[in-house]
Amino acid sequence: MNFKTLTLETDTRGVARLTLNRPQAHNALNAAMIAELSEAAALLGRDPTVRVVVLAAAGRSFCAGGDIGWFRDTLGLDRAGRVAQSAALGHMLETLAALPKPLIGRIHGAAYGGGVGMVSVCDLAIGADTARFGLTEVRLGLIPANISPHVVNRIGPARARATMLSGALFDAERALRIGLLDDCVPSETLDAAVDAAVAAHLQAAPGAVAATKRLIEDVSLADPAGRVELTSQRLADAWESEEGRAGIDAFFAKRRPPWRGE
Repeated sequence: MNFKTLTLETDTRGVARLTLNRPQAHNALNAAMIAELSEAAALLGRDPTVRVVVLAAAGRSFCAGGDIGWFRDTLGLDRAGRVAQSAALGHMLETLAALPKPLIGRIHGAAYGGGVGMVSVCDLAIGADTARFGLTEVRLGLIPANISPHVVNRIGPARARATMLSGALFDAERALRIGLLDDCVPSETLDAAVDAAVAAHLQAAPGAVAATKRLIEDVSLADPAGRVELTSQRLADAWESEEGRAGIDAFFAKRRPPWRGE
């Protein structure tokens, strides 16, 4: 599709690269980018040929938060309009978080505000050691509202308080320590680290990956009394699935399952 704020390319392995492409604005989020990210996420979720999605960014920054023009436009709206603008961002993040494919973040440069929210919806976030992060909304008299469910889910309430309440910037080492990043590597090896993660995820069965993402979400919300029944039913579903049968047959025959190629 012809996006104006993004690029989207998929290779022959089924690896899609979704790139934020407003480098002159440090990939700050505006209404157009939010809408296109929602559209791209829905498109990728429906495409059976896509197995892994890499979320990256062009230019010097990953995402510097909300675009100042978007802020200015939002100020000119009434309350209902502001709520709608805010909800669009929230729905975009939810769509990316629910993507039924592994979402691997390639993080470099600045990731502030909404950029931290974008990092937080990734299933695996790999950052350059030169990256910088910040939840700076309180320094503008605002709050990190739409991103908060994903940031808190990723780093926990205590670490959210330690980063959100001052709005201070922090480095990649701290991002790794608090769980915002899963790995932190020298900037010159960032692409190699992302490629290695992609290769590892291509060993997994696509349907099982999607089912496991749903399982993680459902188990985290399930009543303890119902977890045994939930997980037992899901495992039975997996055993009875086409992938499950193919994987077990391949295991006993000592050959590769079909999703791993030759």
